Amino acid sequence: MLDPATAQTLLEENFAPWVKSLSPTVTEISPQGAVLEIPITPDISRVGGIVCGQALATLADTAMVFACAGFLREFKPVATTNLETRFLSAAKGERIRCEARIIKGGRALLFAEAVLTAQPDGRQVAAATATFFQP
Repeated sequence: MLDPATAQTLLEENFAPWVKSLSPTVTEISPQGAVLEIPITPDISRVGGIVCGQALATLADTAMVFACAGFLREFKPVATTNLETRFLSAAKGERIRCEARIIKGGRALLFAEAVLTAQPDGRQVAAATATFFQP
């Protein structure tokens, strides 16, 4: 089973530089899901200090990839076959927390969902669902 430190190393070794530029931190990982957080910085903020949707969607996708790894009990390459992100509220604060879990896992497809909250107030700012293919 993966632990957060191992998952963090896997993130650093396997993800694209632009994903890593968000400074994601794996805070939890288990067969039930994964939690990742990113700091809110000027680089991902737009007018009014609101986090851009692209950063939120990237965090959701990355967290759901780690939810797949937790569910599979090892890090395996998976491919996002679809990603739907719903933006619910302006994302402001100190950081964004994303809690991801697998809804259903099969031999070839994994179905996941994620909830993103602004911290420290815990206000839900986005939600996402995705399907992943495991070769």
